[in-house]
Amino acid sequence: MLFVRALASFLALPGVVAGLLPWMIVSNDPGRGDGWFWPGLLVLAVGLSVLLWCVRDFYVTGKGTLAPWDPPKTLVRVGLYGLVRNPMYVGVIVLVSGWSLLTGSRQLAIYVLALVVLFHARVLLFEEPWLARTFPDAWQAYRAAVPRWIPRFSTGRPAVPPGGRR
Repeated sequence: MLFVRALASFLALPGVVAGLLPWMIVSNDPGRGDGWFWPGLLVLAVGLSVLLWCVRDFYVTGKGTLAPWDPPKTLVRVGLYGLVRNPMYVGVIVLVSGWSLLTGSRQLAIYVLALVVLFHARVLLFEEPWLARTFPDAWQAYRAAVPRWIPRFSTGRPAVPPGGRR
């Protein structure tokens, strides 16, 4: 049953934000250029890979889904979550950026910028306060060790806090 819930939330959320809405934007963009096929396809594939990896970690490690109505039961600190606290959002941004490059759509590039702002606001206003309430000790240690958006590669500190699994 968890697999069905995880699949449904994947289709409902990133499926709409990174698939349906970009398709609607591109199909109604009269100023669309030629785009860059191979660079766009590569960026899109990287974004999709990041997104799928994160969904898998929520399912396997967190025993939940990416949906706010069915969140993970434990704080996910493995995989890409050991590098940044929000790799799923990063994956969506990269994926939609790939669509923008692939299609040459400036309107889609503006949508990417709007997503960056909206994701950041959601993280600050809703997700981080919820994590602090739900996983108080684990969240504080994780927050101190792992940056929100941009990985630290040269701090000498472990990316995952003590007690976290890789």
